[in-house]
Amino acid sequence: MTVTIVIPLFNEQESVETLHQKLTEVMSECGYEYEVIYVDDGSTDGTLGLLESINKNDKNVVVLSLRRNFGQAAAFAAGFDFARGNIVVTMDGDLQNDPNDIPRVLDAMQDYDLVSGWRKYRKDPLIMRRIPSIVANWLISQVTGVRLHDYGCSLKAYRRDVVKNLKLYGEMHRFIPAVASWYGVRIGEIVIAHHPRLKGKSKYGIYKTIKVLFDLITVKFLQSFSTKPIQFFGPIGGFFGLTGLCISAYLTIQKLFFDADIGSRSLLLLGALLIIVGVQFIGMGLLGEMLVRVYHESQKKPIYTIKKMLSSSG
Repeated sequence: MTVTIVIPLFNEQESVETLHQKLTEVMSECGYEYEVIYVDDGSTDGTLGLLESINKNDKNVVVLSLRRNFGQAAAFAAGFDFARGNIVVTMDGDLQNDPNDIPRVLDAMQDYDLVSGWRKYRKDPLIMRRIPSIVANWLISQVTGVRLHDYGCSLKAYRRDVVKNLKLYGEMHRFIPAVASWYGVRIGEIVIAHHPRLKGKSKYGIYKTIKVLFDLITVKFLQSFSTKPIQFFGPIGGFFGLTGLCISAYLTIQKLFFDADIGSRSLLLLGALLIIVGVQFIGMGLLGEMLVRVYHESQKKPIYTIKKMLSSSG
């Protein structure tokens, strides 16, 4: 088994040397052939200089330096693109994830395609970090149908073919298990250690949770309707349009048979508005269908994934 460990770093000069020392000790004892890809996400302190020094002294280290701070999802994506191992492990660079958990995660990969860490006993502030995380994890599990206790944990392991099929944007790295479930991967979860942050400053806040909730809407749409948008927009448009037609039919009967004054009634405007909205939703669905076909056909991107192919020789 060859292992690639991807670690994004942003202004972590106080942690990077200790992290690499612990990581080297653990991986040397494991006996796995490995590489470590450190992704410097536009650090403005001495992180990159320390990484360059580590790279000179360790042949197992690859350093990627991004031109600016693109965010953790982009840093992970860069690491995935350059990963050569058949198992890819991700973790944070702030020493809150424990490198000693990596062998346990790798052992669990014998039975799964993706193994996610669960920080069951988190050492983060209760109000600002743990409670919002609990709510977000419950909501993500309910919406996506992929039941995990800790979507936000960066310590995860993936088979190579899983990460090579992923495209990450925004805060989508948190939803990798949900997105990967579309490919039919086997997902497992194990309890891991979690340490309080002793060095550096946290890059997370309550605003991150709000961003995650918006990305959840995107994930749900992509998971359920990415290849059939008309099935999402069509029923909504049909409901609004049919309701508007019923209102308009009711007002027409009132006018023709009971000589009622309907010109000044707000219900007339509501009926017309609902018909217009219904047509717009159906139109968006049809445009979405055309865009999906252009996207898949122009890039020759299949709408399926093959796990294995068996054929008779000759």
